Amino acid sequence: MTSYRAPVKDIQFTLETICDWPSLTRLDAFVDATPDVMLAVIEEAAKLSAQVIAPLNRKGDLEGSRLVDGKVVTPDGFADAYRQYVDGGWNGLSFSPDWGGQGLPFALALAVQETWTAANMAFSLCPMLTQGAIEALTHHARMH
Repeated sequence: MTSYRAPVKDIQFTLETICDWPSLTRLDAFVDATPDVMLAVIEEAAKLSAQVIAPLNRKGDLEGSRLVDGKVVTPDGFADAYRQYVDGGWNGLSFSPDWGGQGLPFALALAVQETWTAANMAFSLCPMLTQGAIEALTHHARMH
């Protein structure tokens, strides 16, 4: 089994300098996204990537998803990893708190998403469908 360790300091540096984190946190929507919050999110994402998602990488390659009796069955461990992902609030990192999200900058969500992809690309593709659905509903659904 190969191991994965997210480059936390590189991600932090990129968000601070290239993405200009201080400017982002001056925006009303992101005043609570302090440097400490940003680092804590990156560190926790790194833990989940290394301890839960990366160990499933090879298993996902070997087993793959399959259709059984009209239902998609993912490789062993994927459902539990996804449950941990959802329970940790990762699925709503950059989405509005009005709908259960955390309202953090998309730049941070994208950096975190990269840790999932580097740890296990097959797993990382699963949440992207939900992300796309949320984006579509946020921008095109009528709210009554």
